[in-house]
Amino acid sequence: MSIEDRAVSQAIFETFHQDLMENLKVDVAIAGAGPAGLTAGYFLSKKGHDVALFERALKPGGGMWGGGMMFNHIVVQEEAKYLLEEFEIECELYEEDYLTADAVEAAGALISQTCQAGAKIFNLLEAEDVLLEPGPERVKGLVLNWTSVELSGLHVDPIAIEADQVIDATGHDTEVVCVLEEKNDISLDTSAGSRLGEKSMAAAQAEEDTLRNTGEVYPGLHVAGMAANATRGSYRMGPIFGGMLMSGEKVAEKIAARL
Repeated sequence: MSIEDRAVSQAIFETFHQDLMENLKVDVAIAGAGPAGLTAGYFLSKKGHDVALFERALKPGGGMWGGGMMFNHIVVQEEAKYLLEEFEIECELYEEDYLTADAVEAAGALISQTCQAGAKIFNLLEAEDVLLEPGPERVKGLVLNWTSVELSGLHVDPIAIEADQVIDATGHDTEVVCVLEEKNDISLDTSAGSRLGEKSMAAAQAEEDTLRNTGEVYPGLHVAGMAANATRGSYRMGPIFGGMLMSGEKVAEKIAARL
């Protein structure tokens, strides 16, 4: 077999270039490919919408990979078992209302199924800003740069992608909500009109609030998963993931109804 280094490089460059070109304008752009972002991308893609996810880390999956304190198992409440079945993730009943699943299998299944549903995941890209449409003002896309550019402190201009709807699924940091609020004189759809921040751990309440807080916080911008609680001021929940998955499904349903 004859392998040409040029051909390998060209294949990577051309196929990535094609992927990026095809996703410069999408129905839904999702910042963060953790459990909530992946679930949202999966259900929106299954409904036929063009979806692109942008993950700043090397690997999608968010905090799911490490389970709890690097014990790579997760807990999912019985209420969300149907989503484990949807993604074909094996689980075991630990005791009433508590299911356990292998964290690596769960993260891998979410990524694989989301890609197979038609969503495109770009890793090592982060949303450094939002794209705004004035009069009346709304979020209409994301401003992207390589994660390595931010880590290196280099001044390199980003690119922009357009989207009808944007989801902040960046977890505790709520990166998209934060940059929107910091740079613009706006009022978010929260009790104080601003990002309220994340409280300490209270899993039972946090799981309920994750679903309650999921939704649009500014025209064109939605929050899901831990980003929903951190934006609207609720608790964190640790390595139980049912709320994250159900939040992703809920935001997908809301956006699909609008699209």
